Amino acid sequence: MSSYHQSTRGEPRVALVTCAELADLEADDRLVIGPLAARGVAADAVVWDDPAVEWSRYDLAVLRSPWDYMSRRDEFVTWAGNVPALANPADVVGWNTDKRYLDELSAAGVPTVPTSWVAPGETWVLPADRGEYVIKPAVSAGSQDTGRYDLADPEHRDLAYAHVRRLGDAGRMTMVQPYLDAVDTAGETALLFLATPDGLRFSHAIRKGPMLTGPDLGTDGLYKAEEISARDPGAEELAVAEKTLAAVPGGSERLLYARVDLIPGADGAPVLVELELTEPSLFLGYADGAPERLAEAILARLSRPV
Repeated sequence: MSSYHQSTRGEPRVALVTCAELADLEADDRLVIGPLAARGVAADAVVWDDPAVEWSRYDLAVLRSPWDYMSRRDEFVTWAGNVPALANPADVVGWNTDKRYLDELSAAGVPTVPTSWVAPGETWVLPADRGEYVIKPAVSAGSQDTGRYDLADPEHRDLAYAHVRRLGDAGRMTMVQPYLDAVDTAGETALLFLATPDGLRFSHAIRKGPMLTGPDLGTDGLYKAEEISARDPGAEELAVAEKTLAAVPGGSERLLYARVDLIPGADGAPVLVELELTEPSLFLGYADGAPERLAEAILARLSRPV
């Protein structure tokens, strides 16, 4: 198994992994570069599929914004397995980049949004409940290829069928979930966890406003714009997040970071929407000290095994 290590070449060097469209990183991710430099760690923005990169030059590669892999996940997972020192680890990347992990977490007792799956070539059976539903691919990020449909509306039903068919024709697994209307008022809570000497610990949280207003009309760019603000999570949200992380295969102590996205369910109790362990926005700019906490987590990871 690969291990993280203190460089024998002098100053430790970390790759902050991104994609060609965001070659200079998102502004939020750049916030960690100064705190790393202050701790004697050099950081470079590096495009994941650039064939000229020598990954062995880096003491650690930290996944940040490689958000163009969705149409070539197999290539991305293979690449992850060939990086000498990757955070989060390659097996976590393989597990977490297909949202069918939700079934495993649900089986482990984590309250999750009820989800059904439509494989390529399968016929989608309309839910008996003609409420609102979200349709999206099992491999996705940034709300791309995602739509909200009112199945009581004949036009929306036609559009929903077309959405499922479009994904299936492209060889993509489709996921169908009831729309949780609490997001329209309470929003979505994203809880951010960062590694510490005592394991993964809660760092901060943010609120996302509602994003899905109707059927999928396509997205310009890599993601849809989000309405973000700082938020203090409640005890019940923290408990669900901790339960979620406890169910991660291989243990959460291997993780450098994690993001747990929750929305109140029909009874008001929080349910898991997504567990982001691969390339989540960490919203470092929304909490005092968050960039420094991530820098400390990276520094510690440089000198201990996976």
